[in-house]
Amino acid sequence: MREIVLDTETTGFDPQQGDRIVEIGAVELLNHMPTGKTYHQYINPQRAMPQEAFQVHGLGDDFLRDKPVFAAIADDFLEFVGGSRMVIHNASFDMKFLNAELGWLKKPLLPMDQALDTLTIARQKFPGSPASLDALCRRFGIDNSSRALHGALLDSEILAEVYLEMIGGKQPDFGLSQDQSTRNGAVDIGIWRPAKRAVPLPSRITETEKAAHAAFVAKLGDKALWSKG
Repeated sequence: MREIVLDTETTGFDPQQGDRIVEIGAVELLNHMPTGKTYHQYINPQRAMPQEAFQVHGLGDDFLRDKPVFAAIADDFLEFVGGSRMVIHNASFDMKFLNAELGWLKKPLLPMDQALDTLTIARQKFPGSPASLDALCRRFGIDNSSRALHGALLDSEILAEVYLEMIGGKQPDFGLSQDQSTRNGAVDIGIWRPAKRAVPLPSRITETEKAAHAAFVAKLGDKALWSKG
């Protein structure tokens, strides 16, 4: 199973008010293991960066001026994601921006059910506890000391670690899970059970050892545990 852990940085909170994506970062997981393949792109938003947003991610007008616009990177981004599940913290925010950008280009939108929201998972697993990415890093002992500012690729790498911890630790499923699905935002990675052997293994107890054990049990009398059942 291929998954894309994804994060974006933007100029603000609402694309319908003129806010745009300025960075996309994503890492690829295969059967819940990182492959080392990533996607990372800075984007020229074609508008000035508000000071409030700059304080969050540090991406200013001078830095973004020579970066490609979203239209120039849209196809490469869509090719990287493909039909894989996207793992996103607060997925409605990122999906809102991605689909706004795609919609302005008249490209097919990403279906919401393609995204798995780790914020929803965290709130289900730890009700009443903080569910921010930083809070989850503290809970799982994940080092996020390099996260002085938000960055899409760094945050997606950290989120991948958090996600793997939330679904049961960094253990590959080796393709053994028979049912991998989501129900109401919760992850079900399946339970593997070993099949019975077609031919039982031969006993490693010798006939002499069996006779010695029987003689020992006989000395214990009729009330011995070995005599019951």
